[in-house]
Amino acid sequence: MKILLIEPAKAPLTIGGEDVFIFESLALEYVAAGVEGHHDVKILDMRLEHDLHGVLREFSPQIVGITAYTVHVNTVKSVLQEIKIWNSQVLTVVGGHHATVVPEDFLSPVVDLVVMGEGVFAFREVVRRFEKGSGFDGIPGIAFAKGDGLARTACSPLEDLDGFPLPDRKLTARYRRHYYSEWMKPMASIRTSKGCPYRCNFCTLWKLTRGRYLGRKPERVVEELAGIEEEFVFFADDESLVDAARMKTLAALIEKAGIRKQYFVYGRSDTIARNPELLEMWRKIGLERVFVGLEFFRDEDLNYIGKGSTTDDNEKAVKILRDLGVETYASFILRPEFSREDFRALRRYCRKLRLGFGSFAVLTPFPGTDLYEEVRNRLITHNHDYFDLIHTLLPTELPLREFYYEFYQLLSRAFSFGDAMAFLRKFPPREIPSILMKSYRVRNRVKRAYRDYGNGDFSVRR
Repeated sequence: MKILLIEPAKAPLTIGGEDVFIFESLALEYVAAGVEGHHDVKILDMRLEHDLHGVLREFSPQIVGITAYTVHVNTVKSVLQEIKIWNSQVLTVVGGHHATVVPEDFLSPVVDLVVMGEGVFAFREVVRRFEKGSGFDGIPGIAFAKGDGLARTACSPLEDLDGFPLPDRKLTARYRRHYYSEWMKPMASIRTSKGCPYRCNFCTLWKLTRGRYLGRKPERVVEELAGIEEEFVFFADDESLVDAARMKTLAALIEKAGIRKQYFVYGRSDTIARNPELLEMWRKIGLERVFVGLEFFRDEDLNYIGKGSTTDDNEKAVKILRDLGVETYASFILRPEFSREDFRALRRYCRKLRLGFGSFAVLTPFPGTDLYEEVRNRLITHNHDYFDLIHTLLPTELPLREFYYEFYQLLSRAFSFGDAMAFLRKFPPREIPSILMKSYRVRNRVKRAYRDYGNGDFSVRR
């Protein structure tokens, strides 16, 4: 049986995504590895390869699986509609984050099954049942249309990440040289843990593991790392460093195995501030950069989102990383309530921390989060294409045009010329012109984002 697994592209309206980075299709590689028997499995990454109909004609799949974040909901339905027009007998299956959180959003004639939670074993059983011609009742973690609603089964509890097969990276061989984040290219991804013990109100990841933090055995991670060819490796964890003891063990095993890579991991600022020796160990074995959710420049805003860290933690973490020669990939949140002075204060804060690079996201109430439940009645749009962390979903204090002009100014001026040039020097010289042009295009998309709302202003009226 032929099985096509699809990584969707972003919608034309969406800002960011593959315009900025492209990470390995790790979830699909896991799902593919779980398919047993004689089946022929193919991964189509539509961020890089756009000829869906050509692939359908050449490969002629009987099952199509596709993954989706919230921002992909409309795109996924459109792709599956094209597939059903091509062959209505194809079994269409949707999985991924949004399918887990709001499976009802895929209640559609073009969707046959929704897989919720970790989909490796559920999809394996779906394939087995489909091949036999039997029904799908009783498979844990699936949903499908029944009458006017959605019938669903409970997901099996996630207990052991080492119980999963290793991802099948052979299926993305033709794409691998295109997976990257900034100068780190080509870049592989690996999952070493899942979940987070913290309770940020804008995040749903901790809910998916019922508040538990699950880690793979360090020995299994080293085994997988040894088989990865790429020099750059991204840790696709919800939080990589929070279990400091486990990460120290992992660092020691990587060093003992003689594995030399350059690593990009997630880390909270308070974790880094409390564990400088952990960062020293990782720097010794190749830690290149850490994605740190600094989020805000004021403790009151950090308290609002339930972050559990402080601006003092932020400053300590940035200093520790700078002293070690590790790049801080700083992430900040823009509240829709921000005034012009708030934007400028954040700009001054970035310069004070001497950051050469960072990302800025509008506070976004994703379905499944506590924040979403708090503000859902105030949303100015429910169009999933806007859930890109750039388009605001809530009324802004400033008029929309001014909000996005200040956002544009922040992107253009948050980093000093010297720090920005130090960052650019990480790239091969021949790539710098295209990097600058890409940055220019993204900044200008942000500047004009207010136009995406039509004639609506949606700013707070006083």
